[in-house]
Amino acid sequence: MIPKLALSVHHRNYPYYHSLDTDRAALLEFKRTITSDPYSILSNWNDSTHVCHFNGVRCNKEHHRVWQLNLDDSGIVGRLSPFISNITHLRVLGLMNNHLSGEIPWEFSSLRHLRHLLLEGNDLHGQIPDIFSLLVNLTVVHLRLNRLNGTIPHSFFSNCTLLKNLDLSLNLLQGNIPEIGNCKDLWNLNLYNNQFTGEIPFSITNASGMLNLDVEYNHLSGELPSKIVASLPKLLYLHLSFNPMNSPDNNSNLDPFFTALCNYTSVMELELEGMGFGGKLPTSIGNCVYLSSLLMQENNITGSIPPTLSNLTLLTQLNLTSNLLIGTIPDEISQLPVLEQLFLSHNSLYGPIPAALGQFRHIGLLDLSNNKFSGEIPKSLGNLTQISYLFLNNNLLSGSIPSSLGQCSNLYKLDLSYNRLTGNIPPEISGLREIRIFFNLSHNFLDGDLPIELSKLENVQEMDLSSNRFTGHIPPRISSCIALSLLNLSHNLLVGELPESLGDLKYLEVFDISVNQLSGAIPTRLSNISTLTFLNLSVNNFFGTIPSGGIFDYVTYLSFLQNGNLCGSIPRIPNCHKGKKLFHSTTFLVIFCIVISLSVSFLVACFIIGCPYLKLIISGKAKSETEIEPQPEWIHNFPRITYKELFDATGGFDEQRKLGLGSSGRVYKAVLPDGMHIAVKVLQFQTGHPTESFNRECRVLKRIRHRNLIRIRTIERVVDLSLAKAMRDQSTEVKKMWEVAIRELTKLGILCAQDSPSNRPTMLDAAHDLDRLKRYLVGDTTATFASSLGISSSTDGND
Repeated sequence: MIPKLALSVHHRNYPYYHSLDTDRAALLEFKRTITSDPYSILSNWNDSTHVCHFNGVRCNKEHHRVWQLNLDDSGIVGRLSPFISNITHLRVLGLMNNHLSGEIPWEFSSLRHLRHLLLEGNDLHGQIPDIFSLLVNLTVVHLRLNRLNGTIPHSFFSNCTLLKNLDLSLNLLQGNIPEIGNCKDLWNLNLYNNQFTGEIPFSITNASGMLNLDVEYNHLSGELPSKIVASLPKLLYLHLSFNPMNSPDNNSNLDPFFTALCNYTSVMELELEGMGFGGKLPTSIGNCVYLSSLLMQENNITGSIPPTLSNLTLLTQLNLTSNLLIGTIPDEISQLPVLEQLFLSHNSLYGPIPAALGQFRHIGLLDLSNNKFSGEIPKSLGNLTQISYLFLNNNLLSGSIPSSLGQCSNLYKLDLSYNRLTGNIPPEISGLREIRIFFNLSHNFLDGDLPIELSKLENVQEMDLSSNRFTGHIPPRISSCIALSLLNLSHNLLVGELPESLGDLKYLEVFDISVNQLSGAIPTRLSNISTLTFLNLSVNNFFGTIPSGGIFDYVTYLSFLQNGNLCGSIPRIPNCHKGKKLFHSTTFLVIFCIVISLSVSFLVACFIIGCPYLKLIISGKAKSETEIEPQPEWIHNFPRITYKELFDATGGFDEQRKLGLGSSGRVYKAVLPDGMHIAVKVLQFQTGHPTESFNRECRVLKRIRHRNLIRIRTIERVVDLSLAKAMRDQSTEVKKMWEVAIRELTKLGILCAQDSPSNRPTMLDAAHDLDRLKRYLVGDTTATFASSLGISSSTDGND
């Protein structure tokens, strides 16, 4: 009998008499509830197309009624329409993997002929309706991967006695699993990833043809179901993982369960992960000869690995990770001929790694990490030519890395970190060209240079060689590892500069070279790596300016700790001094060299002028102090005339104003701005020995008194034109520095040119003044220079 509300749907839209026209109208109403049809599946659902030719629709042979609606994986969006219930002869309703929402309509109770209800992979919510008990012909129900909640109605299993395949997994269902003893034909029961509690009902044993029982990821409790599995002789797949079950005898005895399982079933897959049960692995486990997958990680299994595991000749996957196993790996385990994955990590296994493990011909993954294995890495592991993942990290392994590992050409991941390995990285490592995920040799005692063969690992994404004793330079060809996203070379003894080619690693995200002995400037090309998010250059000897742009705009001073000669705009990093920066420029070096050469010329002049008088003193030919002609008093405030003033005063050294021409230079008539008439002699430093000639001329002039002879007022050094041109292109600050420097050099030259030795500074004083000038030019703005006569000039003073 059809419920009244269901009849109201029929009466409101269609005649009570059901026909193919009724089915067409129901399908068109269903189409109207669909808000999106990205693949145009429903495009031919219209009045011009016969209903039996609608996409996804099948009718019975006589074309009297619609029997099947299959729109799986169509991507349609909308609500699950109750009008489907008007297709009363429907046998198969397939709407899997779409975006249908709402609750399962109770009107579906009209679908009395329905056999397959396939609604998985949608966005349905609410409870499983009680009306399912009216759909007594159901054989397959797939409601997985929705948001259904509440409990499973007890009447569902009571009336649906033809049910064979039930999948309610990946929902939010809760409560106890109801008694399902009436469903004797049930062969598949998937209830995983829900919130069921209580124990697995023993009535499930009435379904003696059960092949698959999967109740993983729930909150089921009690003992491991030894009696249940003993009553399911056809059981092939038993998945109980991540339910808090225990073993008999106060969680210490696994033998009853494995005896029942291995003696009464032909189980092929056994998944008992993360359940917390304890006890030793019994020898009876060797009777499960049909097992191909045995997953028992994350439990409290104690004792050693039983050698009887070698009886499981069909085993392809063995996982005993994260238990309390002790002892050694039995050699017999190498007799598993088709084993592909072996997980024994996070236990307390010890002793050497058996060389017999190299006999696994099909092994693709070997994980022995986080144990206490010691001794050397067996060379026989190089025979594992099919291996893709090798984890031997966090053990006590010693010796060198066997070169035979280079034969494992299919490796994707290699982790030998946290051991006691010594020696070099063997060059045969270049054979690992297929390594793609990571290559980790960190935290060992490896030494020597980084082999150039590392650059051949072009596909590796993570390379960690940190915390070893590697020396030498970072090979520039490391940039050939173009897929690198992580490169960690920290805590080694690497020296030299960082290669600029590192800037070619365009996918690099993490770069750590801290705690080494690297030096030089930081490559500016690192700022071009847009993916770089972590940089650590601390505890090295880098110097110069920290680059800008890219990662350098985001890092803090913590990336550069204990690099005392770095400067930049990063907070808590010293600012770069402009003077020092200029000192490293080519123009600055040229100017500096010119000034130094001029200063050397002045020192030579001082030496030449002073030598004759030194000879006179030594020979005793000099007059006594009382007889010496009184020297003119040194004018401390001697006139300062700039080159520009001389240039203007002589009319640009106009030939019309030239008074004379000699071998050492030319003399011009000049008028200063204050009206004083002077003569200007310009020495030619490019030819001859002008300083000697000028010295003789001064000695003669100082002894002659005549009204037509003028006294020497001052000396100005004319800067070479290349120096003047270089100064013209500099900033105001640099120009001021050079004006001060040239002025001080000129003053020093004048002092050195005095006639009387008592008026001249000593060679040591002159050298000290030149040293102070050099320090000023390289950035020491507190430097001053003074002669032995007490004349001094602060570099900060004004002209």
